[in-house]
Amino acid sequence: MSNDAATTATPRTSDAPGPEQPAHGLGTSLPPADARAKTEGTFPYASDLWAEGLLWAAILRSPHPHARIVSVDTSGAREMSGVRAVVTHEDIPGDRAYGRRIADRPVFASDLVRHHGEAIAAVAADHPDTARLAAAAITVEYEVLEPVTDPEKTFEAEPLHPDGNVIRHIPLRYGDPDAMGEVVVEGLYRIGRQDPAPIGAEAGLAVPRPDGGVELYVASTDPHTDRDLAAACFGLEPDRVKVVVTGVPGATGDREDPGFQLPLGLLALRTGCPVKLTATREESFLGHAHRHPTLLRYRHHADAEGRLVKVEAQLLLDAGAYADASSESLAAAVAFACGPYVVPHAFIEGWAVRTNNPPSGHVRGEGAMQVCAAYEAQMDKLAVKLGLDPTDIRLRNVLATGDLLPTGQTVTCPAPVAELLEAVRDFPLPPLPKDSPEDDWLLPGGPEGAGEPGAVRRGVGYALGMVHMLGAEGADEVSTATVKVHDGVATVICAAVETGSGFSTLARQIVQETLGIDEVQVASVDTDQPPAGPAAHGRHTWVSGGAVERAAKMVRTQLLQPLAHQFGMSTELLQIADGKITSYDGVLSVTVTEALDGKELWATAQCRPHPTEPLDESGQGDAFVGMAFCAVRAVVDVDIELGSVRVVEMAVAQDVGRVLNPAQLATRIEAGVTLGVGTALTENLRTARGVIRRPDLTGYALPTALDAPDIRIVKLVEERDVVAPFGAKAASAVPVVTSPAAVAAAVRAATGRPINRLPIRPQAAVAPSNT
Repeated sequence: MSNDAATTATPRTSDAPGPEQPAHGLGTSLPPADARAKTEGTFPYASDLWAEGLLWAAILRSPHPHARIVSVDTSGAREMSGVRAVVTHEDIPGDRAYGRRIADRPVFASDLVRHHGEAIAAVAADHPDTARLAAAAITVEYEVLEPVTDPEKTFEAEPLHPDGNVIRHIPLRYGDPDAMGEVVVEGLYRIGRQDPAPIGAEAGLAVPRPDGGVELYVASTDPHTDRDLAAACFGLEPDRVKVVVTGVPGATGDREDPGFQLPLGLLALRTGCPVKLTATREESFLGHAHRHPTLLRYRHHADAEGRLVKVEAQLLLDAGAYADASSESLAAAVAFACGPYVVPHAFIEGWAVRTNNPPSGHVRGEGAMQVCAAYEAQMDKLAVKLGLDPTDIRLRNVLATGDLLPTGQTVTCPAPVAELLEAVRDFPLPPLPKDSPEDDWLLPGGPEGAGEPGAVRRGVGYALGMVHMLGAEGADEVSTATVKVHDGVATVICAAVETGSGFSTLARQIVQETLGIDEVQVASVDTDQPPAGPAAHGRHTWVSGGAVERAAKMVRTQLLQPLAHQFGMSTELLQIADGKITSYDGVLSVTVTEALDGKELWATAQCRPHPTEPLDESGQGDAFVGMAFCAVRAVVDVDIELGSVRVVEMAVAQDVGRVLNPAQLATRIEAGVTLGVGTALTENLRTARGVIRRPDLTGYALPTALDAPDIRIVKLVEERDVVAPFGAKAASAVPVVTSPAAVAAAVRAATGRPINRLPIRPQAAVAPSNT
């Protein structure tokens, strides 16, 4: 992103805050409390942990995507000097399979291996090298089986799992199946496999307790669920397992897979010693879940003016070997298969199926990202066929508040989709590059590239995207928070994990604004606290932030009641601002510190949004609490001879409800856009017959700072969602969903090629006349 992007962006639809704005509270750019420690490298991550008598763990993983285990001989490992324990499936005292939604994934494979990298055994030794050598010394005899890697063939294949090959099928039926449009376009689209690729090492420490339990120190994003899974595996009551959340180095999905934690706890319980595991980059790629590769077939019907009549689609999500979050991802894909458009008739068939490919799961914008790339390509095809501008055809069909989704759910939240699209359409385009040697760095491929200025074509593309917020289909979304005030310092206790979303900063701002106390601390997270749920779908801003606000307001009432009683007025007539409590008539004016007078106040509160319901057998139901929308305009330069692409600029307009922290919000949007650019152009975890090729950061190309385009946040629409605390919406997922589709649209505009696969291959971006 360019250095001046924040200054050229319009921060909100209302006027920007002036110099008189308070230095704390909601609406200000309060910096994160841990920013300095993370910048200086002193922030404690899980890989930094240490304990007296520490042992090191290593995991043996399958080299095959599909095989029958004939025998496992651990004697060679057990006899090695320094080895303290070896565990396999036979050493699990409790449940041998786990899963956040469906318990279908074994801790250690017992009879069958279902994906490349599946765990077979784990070792604890007194040195990390010894542990790795011992794991390699375990002898496993495999009967290699033919892997099923094509999700289309899984319907006829032999069952890969006792639960069958189809995890979920959703047939959405909406409107008249016989409806037809005057213009019809079709398309087949493929979305590759993206990895969360956490920058920090996936690591953890397990420490046995004197009562026979165990403590797990891990970068969990859902500690209470992880605790319950671990307790079931270890054969212990949940209160004998404690999960302590260490520093999370960013999360774009479930940061810590339980498959790393469970062997740790088993080894600690077996040896009676602390055990640490720090995964290599290869182990991370092999072990945790990825974005669902998806095959999408679409047929759009429209009338002669470009208004949509009917959408037909078939969506096939490759779940890999186990279910994980595939059911939820499929629900999002089917529900949003038509995009933020009014569609009178829709017929969508969606499947999530098992294969012998690497496991898929929750990655930011799951389900919604894949269909966005497809339905926006279809809108571009309709525009071309009807001779319309791509923005015009979208504006004729956009959703608004009060419209219906194809699931039958009414869009009750603010949906300013037309306003967003018009904002990016009207934003000035960047200047064309200069055709001169000193500016060759502007060419696709960079200064060392082989491209020529004469082969470069510029393209402009548009995309509209939408995501749901919080859990869906009946998920019980609830969070609990406690606010304590003592000696003029407020403390927030909430098990909402800070993953980079800014919740810890938001919690401080809420308490500052509600209580007028500058010094606010957020306690570290562990499972001794009440649950707050997973860090996904922006839920902590809404649910956990709502719980903090309610607890803070209860403390505020405790603070104000004695003063109100003393002056014979209600607490509603008192206000707190700039650290002072004043009455409506100015008679009362005391500082918050004076009012506290050494008292200790505290309150605990919960926040639970209105319930949702599962989609029925026709794909109908009010499945979502709320939705957020985004418009992106991408400008790209393409070398039509080499197929290399440079993203010049991404203009973003987003529906945010309310800006709670301007700087933090801009950072989240910019990060989401950059992630989307990587999805569009470089990020593809490739496999060959189920085996991951080059599971490292040279084989999996992440966008760097040099790849990040200029990101212009041209408009943030602050139309508050009345059912959300503070009126704010989730901010980071929807630009991830929308940006890849916009980049693909821009490459189509530059090359005239269809661009029906993400990430975009160089050969797909070569202009027809040069093929």
